[in-house]
Amino acid sequence: MGIRLKVIEVEDIPAVARLIAESVRGLQVGEYSAAQREAALATVFTVDTRLVRDGGYFGAYGDSGELVGCGGWSGRRTLYGGDGQVEATEAGWLDPAVDAAKIRAIFVHPGWARQGIGGRLLRAAEAAAWAAGFRRFEMGSTLTGVALYGRSGYREIERIAVPVGSGETIEVVRMVKDGSGSGPCEGGGERS
Repeated sequence: MGIRLKVIEVEDIPAVARLIAESVRGLQVGEYSAAQREAALATVFTVDTRLVRDGGYFGAYGDSGELVGCGGWSGRRTLYGGDGQVEATEAGWLDPAVDAAKIRAIFVHPGWARQGIGGRLLRAAEAAAWAAGFRRFEMGSTLTGVALYGRSGYREIERIAVPVGSGETIEVVRMVKDGSGSGPCEGGGERS
């Protein structure tokens, strides 16, 4: 399997939106109800175009050029969410000397799950944030992703009930990782 990573561009957004929907509907069945998943797809699990425009969002492409995964990082304060949910007040920039980079929106197509794509996207995001001067990482993980991130050195800080509309909430796990040792993937991950 030859997976190629590249930075997502604005013209890739429709493909990213389709991938997110397929991932949520196919891989989050055991953690969230159908009503929660569909409400989240209209609010929290939407593409964050700021993340794309900032250049920190990566696509994983299979041999025939199909988008099979996406994920990235941000130097903004936003912990999770997309255009359907992110508030303007969360748009401020972080200070790498004191703040943790935000690892954001990692999704994998159900047909490509458990083949290392999520981990590869995570390592690429960490490496890019590291190159920008960040030494700590933070994320708002879905329940589906907690095991992967735990194996990659992240630890749970808290669980948050996130309103997603239609009277529904989803549980999101705030996780952190200190990469201040020898690099961003210390503590279980591999280096890119």
